[in-house]
This record gives sequence, structure tokens and C-alpha cells, in this order.
Amino acid sequence: QVQLVESGGGLVQAGGSLRLSCAASGSIYSINTMGWYRQVPGKQRESVATITSSGLTNYADSVKGRFTISSDNAKNTVYLQMNSLKPEDTAVYYCRFRDVFRSSDDYWGRGTQVTVSS
Repeated sequence: QVQLVESGGGLVQAGGSLRLSCAASGSIYSINTMGWYRQVPGKQRESVATITSSGLTNYADSVKGRFTISSDNAKNTVYLQMNSLKPEDTAVYYCRFRDVFRSSDDYWGRGTQVTVSS
């Protein structure tokens, strides 16, 4: 089992920055992909950014150039640096750790609220 704990959410004005962190504990030896997702009420959860264990990253078009995902393997932590925030970035942000080859190894955090005021 893997436990994920997110932190760093909050309220920020448009144009501001936040840094989200997601710390993992437990049996993460099989994890090869980590990512951040977000969800607003009434909409499907969407991928924001992902990073593989080898460092390959992928971003949603809506956040390219503004958000940066990174990981610290020694600390079992993944980060999301969010700059130039917009009101439309307001959502609950979830981290996800998984083994893309094993559907049973797929873990989610409980989420952290990010609110961007205009």
C-alpha cells in the first residue's frame, strides 16, 4: 500500500504562485509514474502534469509554460510549481502515484484546494 499526502494549496490572487507537494509513504518500489490532476464540481478530473521515474514530463496545454512538475526520489515526493495562476486554475488538486503496467498499483491523494481570485 502507498499513502499520499498533499500540501501547499490555498487562496492566491490571479498572477500569483503556489507550490504543491505530495509525499508518499509505503511500498512505492513499483511506482513509475507520478502526476497531478485537478477537478472542479460537475466536471471530470483532468490531468495537469505527469512525470515518470526517468524524468519525462507531460503537461496539459492549459498549463504549459506556467506549471512545472518535479520529483525528489530520495524524499518520495512530487511537486507542482504553479506560476501565473488564473481563476480558471481553481480546483481541487490530487496527486497520483502508479505503475502504468499494473492497474492494481494506482494510488491517489485526498486532494488539496487551490483557489485563485480575480
